[in-house]
Amino acid sequence: MLSPGVKDLGDFAITAAGTAVGTPVTGLDGILAATVQLRLAYGSGGTTVRAYVQTSLDQGTTWIDLACVLFNTASEVAVFNFSGLTPKTTAAVPTDGTLTDDTAVDGILGDRFRVKTVSTGTYAGSTVLSARLVAR
Repeated sequence: MLSPGVKDLGDFAITAAGTAVGTPVTGLDGILAATVQLRLAYGSGGTTVRAYVQTSLDQGTTWIDLACVLFNTASEVAVFNFSGLTPKTTAAVPTDGTLTDDTAVDGILGDRFRVKTVSTGTYAGSTVLSARLVAR
């Protein structure tokens, strides 16, 4: 059970190469900040897992990458803190699953968030990516 205020962005069982998209967490209109934790519990096998934290400004029609984490063949945790108060003085081009590895974009917070995973290789163990969000 999650603590109050923590939103579940999904638990993704990684078994084979492919793309998985989590169910969006909605109802976040007006948030000023979001902290996201991505945790890869590595089993065995496989090659890479990319996890994209995404938001949308148009009720899910267009998704915007906020962060991309490249996980390899070890357990790892990545944490990001995003602020809606960070000025964006140049236009940001929305990307969906193409943000550069291990980078983040700040200053854009929509009313919904989701996680997209892209994995390569075949995983023999119980490899799971878990994603959680705290909105403020």
